Amino acid sequence: MLDRAAITALRPATTAIARVLARVGVAANAITWLAFALGCAAAACIASKAFGAGAMLIVLSRLCDALDGAVARQTQATDAGGFLDITLDFLFYAAVPLAFAVAEPAANGLPAATLLAAFMGTGSSFLAFAALAAKRGLSNTDYPDKSIYFLGGLTEATETLAVFLAMCLWPQHFAWLAYGFAVLCVATTATRIAWGWKAFQ
Repeated sequence: MLDRAAITALRPATTAIARVLARVGVAANAITWLAFALGCAAAACIASKAFGAGAMLIVLSRLCDALDGAVARQTQATDAGGFLDITLDFLFYAAVPLAFAVAEPAANGLPAATLLAAFMGTGSSFLAFAALAAKRGLSNTDYPDKSIYFLGGLTEATETLAVFLAMCLWPQHFAWLAYGFAVLCVATTATRIAWGWKAFQ
């Protein structure tokens, strides 16, 4: 829901930084891998209950994630790079709830599993719509720079980042945050199913 506004707000800064990175030869795929490595480090910190460090690494990871596409647009955007970016993003999103479950298995196991199941709904509906949209030659003019059709919803990357940071700031409330966000993810999945059914009939 907030991704479009966040992308617009960050675009001047990311474009300026991307120009510098492209000029010195930093590859977009290298930034994608760095974003994923930082995300994995964040998950490791969370699993060991270093929640503050986890929050900082999440922010750094997502900043890199905002830069890889900008660098690709300054050089040569490729389908391989888009595939890598999307795949590693979904692995990162799964790693954070899992890390909280590892940190406190008894208290966080079920809420983490519930949130991961809800992520399955948002992820599968997002990717299924994108695959069929590509088959029909559809594009989303709201997100022209995305490598696939970017279907929005209540729970996009910006909302997910905000919830992950809230979980790190208040880990004692992880269960309620996870259940609450899972409900929003279910709502997003439902709206995407409705949109997809209508679009492809």
